[in-house]
Amino acid sequence: MLGSRGIPASYSGVETAVEHLAAGFAERGHDVTVYCRSHAVEHRDEHVGASLVHLPALQNKYLDTLSHTAVSTGHLVRGERPDVALYAISGNAPVLPVARLAGVPSVLQIDGLDSLRAKWPKAARLYLRATERLSPLAATVAVTDSEVVARDYERRFGRRLLSIPYGASLEDPGDLGRCAELGIEPGRFVLFVGRLVPENNAHLLVAAHMSLETDWPLVVVGDGRYADRYVDELHAAGDERVRFPGAIYGPGYGELVHRAGLVCVPTEVGGTHPVIVEAMAAGAPLLVSDHEPNLEVVGDAAAVFPLGGGWSALARQLGELIDDDARRASLGVRAKARATARYSWDRCVEQYLAVFRAVIERSA
Repeated sequence: MLGSRGIPASYSGVETAVEHLAAGFAERGHDVTVYCRSHAVEHRDEHVGASLVHLPALQNKYLDTLSHTAVSTGHLVRGERPDVALYAISGNAPVLPVARLAGVPSVLQIDGLDSLRAKWPKAARLYLRATERLSPLAATVAVTDSEVVARDYERRFGRRLLSIPYGASLEDPGDLGRCAELGIEPGRFVLFVGRLVPENNAHLLVAAHMSLETDWPLVVVGDGRYADRYVDELHAAGDERVRFPGAIYGPGYGELVHRAGLVCVPTEVGGTHPVIVEAMAAGAPLLVSDHEPNLEVVGDAAAVFPLGGGWSALARQLGELIDDDARRASLGVRAKARATARYSWDRCVEQYLAVFRAVIERSA
């Protein structure tokens, strides 16, 4: 498994998916190797049953991912070659032909159109758009986690991607003291979790929250590597009611999601956001933007605000939900039921294994 920062997951939904898939593959008796960036994750030899290989990367906003994937692919083809390689994100597409030329079929997981992300300058967006067009050709099979993204790919590039939904699971670790540390009361705070980059719209949520006369704090969980200016602006826009604890993973993250009065996901780019499916699995009431992949995931199990209405539209929905205990409770029940019915890591793992068997047979 290549193309992510590696595991244990410590940054984004891509790493979360890699961790769950690696565990599922290993549980079913497969030998799994995950390539990790030496500077980005805790050094271990093994995690969730997978062997970990730590290799260097150019620590640069534009070259970090591609340089590490290139080095990892070189290591892969020089050693005992695997039956199949699973790559993450379309920006790695130029490296995939190296694996295929070495006789290793490749599956590329695409979690959305990265070229639409506001953090990238024009040249980077042009590169990403080119790799998005290249991805279905470079990989033996290209996969996404959202039917909406699959349709958008077909509309833009004339090629349909295979869609495999993510799973959803988030255990309640109990009271670990996170709420007390942050000075928040369980059931009476708004939670945002995500990378602090413009397209995830934490700034809209901060502005909306600041406009309300509420004693509910807003907890903004996440960091913003290579986005220091944006993060500084977020901090400046809030007051003592807005908490910025940084990135929180594992049980601490689970504690906050399970105890949130409301989880808000105002994003406008990407496919299936793991925060949404994990909050649903936890039975947390959700407020999401009308970004199409978000609507695909939540169905009628979340409140929705229109991105076109800006922070004021978000503020209206936010205020109404904070004041309506019964509606929040109903949303939480519907969210948990939908997650149970539609989002299963076991099902996701089995679907990926079926794809692997197909590409191995095709490449034989």
